[in-house]
Amino acid sequence: MIETVRGPIKPEELGICACHEHVHIDLSHIKKSNDTALTDYDRVKEDVARFIKAGGKAFIEMTNVGMGRNIQFMRRLSEELDMHIVASTGCYKDPFIPAEALSWNREQFAAFMLQEIEEGIDGSPSKPGVIGEIGSSLNEFKPVETELFHGAIIAAKESGLPLATHTTLGTMALEQVELFAKEGLPLDQVIIGHQDLNENDDVVLEVLAAGCYVAMDTIGKENYRSDQERLTSLLRFIEAGYGDKIMLSTDITRNSHLFAAGGQGFDYTLREFQPRMEASGLSQQEIRKLLIENPANAFSKREGTS
Repeated sequence: MIETVRGPIKPEELGICACHEHVHIDLSHIKKSNDTALTDYDRVKEDVARFIKAGGKAFIEMTNVGMGRNIQFMRRLSEELDMHIVASTGCYKDPFIPAEALSWNREQFAAFMLQEIEEGIDGSPSKPGVIGEIGSSLNEFKPVETELFHGAIIAAKESGLPLATHTTLGTMALEQVELFAKEGLPLDQVIIGHQDLNENDDVVLEVLAAGCYVAMDTIGKENYRSDQERLTSLLRFIEAGYGDKIMLSTDITRNSHLFAAGGQGFDYTLREFQPRMEASGLSQQEIRKLLIENPANAFSKREGTS
């Protein structure tokens, strides 16, 4: 099953799914920019509706504690647009971890996540369906991030929920995989994020070979990397036999990312990138895996130990 904000669904019900999105996120307290406070319900709803109109059905919503998570916002959007939204538990990375959690050890991080998984988010009946996005900094694990990762591993083992990561500009992917492997977390329970920002295809291929899912989830953010380069890497990964381990998304985090503001919009992958995949020679079945089958498999709950 997959836990959504309106309750569990069967994996085959998920539909076309963006594997890493944010419908309500506020990083302005750190980034000091109102653009990073994506909180206007009507503007967000208008943009998400474009994704639905393009054929989309589900978001994995990666906003967690310290990032401006708003479960009531998610529930309302899910109900009014009749879409599936999977909420997350956990913390992000330094410096976005809440002040009260900065001194937590791994057991405290795990206890917090497991409480939300078992009891619901912020007093609501909605339970998280993913542990994420759990982040490392640029080219390093900060000490608090090390404790956070270990706590997430404990929670993932006990709950069976998938664990999705943030890699700053694509870095630390292999180090994350090595940590998960060392701690005995099944690697098919792991989604390594932002690997379309990792320009070293050989590293991404190592991540895939280890058995993890890979999220190419910043499509349309060409200020980081061109979509043509993303497509070239994607084709290489599929040619290498990993078409059943890759997922796509746009990672909208700013007001300026919305279509009405001149940004790419939540529907960008379906509106712009899918036609480019088709033109490149990918079959409809290969594209279906990326958009439907792989997310359904990656975000299905495993058998935990709790």
